[in-house]
Amino acid sequence: MRGPDTFTESLFSVRKLEDFIPANHPLRAIRQMANTALEKMNGLFAEMYEADTKGGRPSIAPEKLLRAMLLQVLYSVRSERQLMEQVQYNLLFRWFIGLSMDDAVWVPMVFTKNRERLVKHDAIIEFFNEVLDIAEKKDWLSGEHFSVDGTLIQAWAGHKSFVRKDDDQNNGDGGDFKGSKRSNDTQQSKTDPDSRLYRKGNNTGSELRYIGHTLSDNRHGLIASAMVTKADGYAEREAAKAMINDACQALDDPQREITLGADKGYDAAEFVQACQAMSVTPHVAQNKSGRSSAVPESIAQSVGYAISQQKRKLIEQGFGWAKSVGGIRQVMVRGLKKVDQMFVLTMAAYNLVRMRTLGAIRPQPAQ
Repeated sequence: MRGPDTFTESLFSVRKLEDFIPANHPLRAIRQMANTALEKMNGLFAEMYEADTKGGRPSIAPEKLLRAMLLQVLYSVRSERQLMEQVQYNLLFRWFIGLSMDDAVWVPMVFTKNRERLVKHDAIIEFFNEVLDIAEKKDWLSGEHFSVDGTLIQAWAGHKSFVRKDDDQNNGDGGDFKGSKRSNDTQQSKTDPDSRLYRKGNNTGSELRYIGHTLSDNRHGLIASAMVTKADGYAEREAAKAMINDACQALDDPQREITLGADKGYDAAEFVQACQAMSVTPHVAQNKSGRSSAVPESIAQSVGYAISQQKRKLIEQGFGWAKSVGGIRQVMVRGLKKVDQMFVLTMAAYNLVRMRTLGAIRPQPAQ
């Protein structure tokens, strides 16, 4: 018998928002880990806001704000406006953020202003560190064997904004640049001054870009450190030295051997010597194209070197996920600090996704 095409809405509902979310939904494990990290940040959140005794209108709860930003990365939502639109009708999004079915959704401009507060106080970096701490407690990090690499990030600025620095009237040659010589020394983007005109190799054109850097742990490919720098030919090696130095200080055990895998772009005498000065064994791919490699043969012939060269390819998975899912191929924020924070948040989301998978295939034993 054919069913009638009718719609009858109940006056009341006794179901909770939790009941609409499948028990095996992947966001459940991610939300649990994210909440664990957010609970440890309560002290930082308290410092970010004025005391209740001073009065004022309550802002968006920082925990809800960060969970909403995670959703934007996990579901490739392009803008805050689209995110707020989906939160309006998507029960899964409301549940993950912590909104009830009757709660009003924030105005996009208010959401953006509150997000800037998190950027100002480096709350996103603290969240990344707390997520990493969860992975360490579950023994998903080696803490000894790392890989490093960098990727290009296209800035939210066009060629027409790249005008001469001495052009106070903003009537430079940005609109008609063909056939003219352009340089970062004489020209600058008016919309994003921190971006740099940069190309990598002969397969890419010159674009206004940043460079994102990550340090991954070789055990499961989790991102141990992430940062963004201005684009230049030395940024990758300088960022690698800074990140591996932080990893050495975090280990705080000079007796343990630390290895660092990298591609041929890091095969420079200055970088190899800097690693050895930090007691880090440079497992850098040898570049022997018309030159001699700076990596000693004693290191290149070792068993650990071969393992590092195999494991370092895991770092590309993080870059691939960040660009295809996380939307970091071209950032929609401007300025080095904001781009850096969005990149770090994307890598924190990648870690959460990978940790959820690790938790499913490598469940922790009962205590």
